[in-house]
Amino acid sequence: MPGFNARNIRVLDTKFICSVCSFILKDPMQLICCGHRICRTCLQRQHEMNIKCLQCSMETFLSQVMIDQGFKNDMQSLPIECSFCNWIGFLKDYQEHLDQHHSNPICEYCNQQFASVENLNEHKISTCENIFVNCLLKDFGCHEQIHRYNILIHYSSEEHQNTLMKVLLYQMNNYSLRSTSVVAVDFNTVLFHELCEILEMSPDELNISSSNRQEQLNTALFQCQIKCPTLTLNFLESKISLQEIDESWDGRTVNNVSIQNDLTKLKKTAENSQYVSYDGTLIWKITNVQEKMIDAQSERQTSIYSPPFYSSSSGYKMCARLYLNGDGNARRTHMSLFFVLMRSPNDPILPFPFKYKVTFCLYDQTSSARHIIDSFRPDIRSSSFQRPRSEMNIASGIPKFLPLKRIQQEGNSYVRDDTMFIKIMVDFVGIHSTLLHYALSLNPGLPTHIQQEMINQEAERRSQ
Repeated sequence: MPGFNARNIRVLDTKFICSVCSFILKDPMQLICCGHRICRTCLQRQHEMNIKCLQCSMETFLSQVMIDQGFKNDMQSLPIECSFCNWIGFLKDYQEHLDQHHSNPICEYCNQQFASVENLNEHKISTCENIFVNCLLKDFGCHEQIHRYNILIHYSSEEHQNTLMKVLLYQMNNYSLRSTSVVAVDFNTVLFHELCEILEMSPDELNISSSNRQEQLNTALFQCQIKCPTLTLNFLESKISLQEIDESWDGRTVNNVSIQNDLTKLKKTAENSQYVSYDGTLIWKITNVQEKMIDAQSERQTSIYSPPFYSSSSGYKMCARLYLNGDGNARRTHMSLFFVLMRSPNDPILPFPFKYKVTFCLYDQTSSARHIIDSFRPDIRSSSFQRPRSEMNIASGIPKFLPLKRIQQEGNSYVRDDTMFIKIMVDFVGIHSTLLHYALSLNPGLPTHIQQEMINQEAERRSQ
């Protein structure tokens, strides 16, 4: 179901609004590449390998979209004015209020009654024919607002057809559109070729100077829009041909969702295998630090996640979460670094709560090796260290890991070539605190078992 509607939705910060359904975020999912968020259900409706952000057009692999539990917790204190009555309260209590007092809402546009507010919002987004909607080509110059029931008539209008032709002409002729009413879009040539396939024309055959060809193209595009408008708008980014759609209408189902899910899992596995670690340690390389710091300061993307790592091939799944500009009371003064326990297929056989000491190390990239090292022991009463029931638990760790001025100084030894390295180490063997600096100063390029042998030898030497 989509997000929450409220009377005061227009005065809330836009970071709390889903760019897909335009309601208040419900179970926010963060697009890691750009930092923007959408509702979990809005994400689940999209079956692409790449998720295109509607706010900034940046693309994020589906495997890089993560539930933002910290942001969801922050949202619970949002002030809310009920969209149906005079109730005023907080988001954390809003769902209960809707369930108790507005269980059978009526659509104000068509007077149809629904079993829940969620069903009503879904109706408004996708099916209510009395609502005014924007044309799919709004961002390309077709600005008319139309009743949803008139959408097919609008597709055949001169304004819409002219906008569509200008966008296609731009792609074909590869020049910037001069008209101020149209936004130039640099579509991928591969997508254009796929559009030609749908229209059963070769790129060479598309001679726009021919009036007959232009008429034929208009007719074909119109039919394409009627059958699948989003497909036409994105020029086949969904990679599903009209032939397949026609076949499904004939009763022969094309299992595109299943295929996309399989490809997504394969993509995620291949992506994570680049960084995967099965010994309870991870060296996290963070690039483009300056850009990420600016994103954090502007609150476009306040935090970033490390790749997941494991305690063993059948062990705990974990990751780190970094707030470059600080979190909570440490905002704008310190860099905050947290540990996150993630849901693993092996959780049923693992002991909980998680009770092992976690150490963070920010590497000094010079020969001085003045690494920043800090550790914490889990509070076993905290929900952060119980068995995960969702994709990941609430992050916990060290809010004031490092004063920001240490990494903001020009020529500092922790950020070199706009890159920093952070090591996360979970201590399963009980390394004495006096050996921590020695352990973290060892050559990280050495095999783990060699490093462990050297630590044991050093411990023995010191005990003599």
